[in-house]
Amino acid sequence: MSIAHGPETVVLKPSKPTSLLAALLLHPNTVVSTTYLLRAVWDEEPPATARAALQTCVLRLRRLFAEYGISATTIEAVPGGYRMRSDTETLDLVQFRTLAAGAAAVAVTGPGEELYRLREALSLWQGQPLANVASRMLQHDAVPALEQERLRVLERVCDLELAAGNCHQVLVDLYESARRHPVRERFTEQLVEALYRTGRQAEALAEYRTVRDRLRDELGIDPGPGLRRLELAILRAEELAPAPPPSARTAAATGAPALPAGATATARPVRAVPPVPAFAGRDADRRAVAARLTAAGGPRLVVVSGAPGIGKSALARQTAHEVQEAFPGGVHTLQLARPDGTPVAVEEAARLLPEPAPGRRLIVLDGAAGARQVLPLLPAAEDAAVLVTSRRQLAAVVATHGGAVHRLDVLRPAEAYGLLAGLVGTERIAAEPAAARELASVCGHFPLALRIAAGRLLTRPGLSVADCAAWLAEDPPVRLALAEDTGLSVPEVLGQALDALAPELREAFLRLGAREAAADPSAGESESVLEQLVEAGLLEDGPPGPYRLHDLLRSYARWRLRTHETAAPAAPR
Repeated sequence: MSIAHGPETVVLKPSKPTSLLAALLLHPNTVVSTTYLLRAVWDEEPPATARAALQTCVLRLRRLFAEYGISATTIEAVPGGYRMRSDTETLDLVQFRTLAAGAAAVAVTGPGEELYRLREALSLWQGQPLANVASRMLQHDAVPALEQERLRVLERVCDLELAAGNCHQVLVDLYESARRHPVRERFTEQLVEALYRTGRQAEALAEYRTVRDRLRDELGIDPGPGLRRLELAILRAEELAPAPPPSARTAAATGAPALPAGATATARPVRAVPPVPAFAGRDADRRAVAARLTAAGGPRLVVVSGAPGIGKSALARQTAHEVQEAFPGGVHTLQLARPDGTPVAVEEAARLLPEPAPGRRLIVLDGAAGARQVLPLLPAAEDAAVLVTSRRQLAAVVATHGGAVHRLDVLRPAEAYGLLAGLVGTERIAAEPAAARELASVCGHFPLALRIAAGRLLTRPGLSVADCAAWLAEDPPVRLALAEDTGLSVPEVLGQALDALAPELREAFLRLGAREAAADPSAGESESVLEQLVEAGLLEDGPPGPYRLHDLLRSYARWRLRTHETAAPAAPR
């Protein structure tokens, strides 16, 4: 932990303010709860005056920042805790994660640019992280997680170097990594491969046998299949096949199965989970879900449910970003729905689940179609916290495995305004605040619709917010769509959800949509049908309170009746 000011670098002394600063910087741009900060500074024994002392630590840090030209408002006091704003110019950790994420994004253009960015990211690491931070909690929880982030990038760098045939150049990295992390088999596998490819068969076999003996003596296990195949190839003096492309090597390193040509893996282990762009609001929802996932006492299961387009996946990704430090074993995301809305087969999803790893893991099962798709996957994830998103509430899942269901509603008006401002730009939205609120209302305060409207504004710089709102209001279900992406289309997303229902439920939904907004949706409908529509995410609440149909869903139902369906007769009274 150090502060660089021009040519001068000051290494901070181990102290309570240093521990506090470390805890804040480990969660940049995120509200860090007072409870977490107290534990980080005083571990498990905070004094009775700890909250007052925490404020004193903040004041000391602000004075220290002032000495080095750092704004005193960098540490913000917010309800429930503190937040420290950081970016790529002010914090190496943010720069590292940005470079790593950017490298993955440019991988399709060629390995050279990806390798350059990853090397630049690794150059930011200087020595053991948090070496001068006294907090036992951060040393126990945060330092291993940081090290895993670095090692994953280093593995990828070595994969790229080997794929490019740079076996001699990468040996220095691999010798050091294999010695320091002997039970991380991928480094040894890369080292053995590099030695063999450079004509040093005896050294390659010696490295393999050293690791094999260590694994047997210390852990009672044999090397993995990758190392065993290499040993057999060396013993047979076989010529190794050309190095596979980096993407295939990465899949092998993470335990993912080989995929056929053209296939895309949908399960990906991630440590540096990026935040959702322009995510706004949902503070209470995020806190509730995060508290359940990270609660002491072992694995937790949380189902986030709600209507199509309500923002379930975004909430899951943002929450995973904010709690990732609590899961040193990694955060793994498995998409359970294909782009066309059809569910991934259970057998395929099971093959893509990650293997158990040291440290607690978080597994995100995104877009579950129902309990039958989720239940077979849970035994393989019994050591992990599991976050499931689904239009359905998955009562059968929580009834048999415990956990909680967190149902999302539309954004509040202020949250919808904030989402538009974050996507389109604060100045442009603030110039027409009334029109922005009207636009949010036209979108029904649905995150999906708001992002579509923002996309239209961003691609038309001369379009006023008021004109955009008026144009969309003429026919929201049709015009809330971006032609280049069916995932950003209200009629596509809601149509997939409606078409997945049984005919009698689809007809009941359309009947509800045909009624006036003030009418009682339950009139003339059986409670069983209404409850099934609630379960499908197309109707809200229910006994003991009234049922509700969101305005955007009502608008879509009327458009569907007008253009696709013949109105079903009213149910007998």
